[in-house]
Amino acid sequence: MRTWGRVVNPDGTKSWAEVKTDANGFNDAVYITALSQSLQLNLNESPFYANVGIPQQQTIVTQVYPDYYVQEIQDYYSQFFAALSITRVPNSNPPFYKAQILTHSGAIIEAEIPT
Repeated sequence: MRTWGRVVNPDGTKSWAEVKTDANGFNDAVYITALSQSLQLNLNESPFYANVGIPQQQTIVTQVYPDYYVQEIQDYYSQFFAALSITRVPNSNPPFYKAQILTHSGAIIEAEIPT
C-alpha cells in the first residue's frame, strides 16, 4: 500500500514523497499521512473520497469549529490504528488539532495538525 505526502524542504520549497508499507508489513505511516491530509482537505475536494475533509469555508463564515467533521474523520481512521484520539488545541487561531496515535508496532505519535 502506498500514498504520497507533501514535504516542506529546509529551503521552503515543497515536494512530494512516497509513503508505503514498512518492512514489517505495517501500514501505519500510510494511514498517518492520509489522516493528516484528510484534516487539511476541504469537504468534497478529493475525487476519490468526497466524504472526507472539513467544510473550511463554512467554518470561517460561521466562526464555528469543525469538531463534528474532525470527529467523523477520527471515527473513520480509528480502525487503522491501535488507538487514535484527535482533540482541538484550546484557544488556537486558526484551529489546530492534536492527534495522538498508538500504532500497531507500539509507537506513540503526537502531532499538531492545522485545519
